[in-house]
Amino acid sequence: MAIRTVLRMGDPRLLEQARALESFASPELLALIADMEETMHHLDGAGLAAPQIGVALRVVIFGFDENPRYPEAGSVPYTVLINPVLTPLSDAIEEGWEGCLSVPGLRGSVPRWQHLHYRGFDPFGQEIERSVEGFHARVVQHECDHLDGVLYPMRMTDFSRFGFVDSFLQDSTASTSD
Repeated sequence: MAIRTVLRMGDPRLLEQARALESFASPELLALIADMEETMHHLDGAGLAAPQIGVALRVVIFGFDENPRYPEAGSVPYTVLINPVLTPLSDAIEEGWEGCLSVPGLRGSVPRWQHLHYRGFDPFGQEIERSVEGFHARVVQHECDHLDGVLYPMRMTDFSRFGFVDSFLQDSTASTSD
């Protein structure tokens, strides 16, 4: 396991479309996931996508019991999700504050589906399916956006609600993502 360097906004690799994984349970995949997990925990992230560490594969991890960056958020089960497919379960959209390990020090208010269904595979090729809402839904959407070369500022509709964490009031920084 190793802590990997997280690419930062401006690196063109973050804008690329990630490739679907075609084989599971390989030593390379398991090593990648171990590195992602160590990197995410080291940085107190809520999630991490493989493209954020320069690996253009459709692999995301997310989850925590408690996270000092998100003290108001409920727990999200630790999940490795490969080749994810997201489907909204309603038209309901919610604005919420997000941050990102690839956009350090900044937060923005981002519209996201409130309820969604996701499916994909675990590292051994077993199918995963869940219907989720709230912070869990926001984290999944945020991480999966990375697989399509989308950073959260690209989803924002109001840039008056985008800025440095240390410039916002304490209660505005309690939310979300990597």
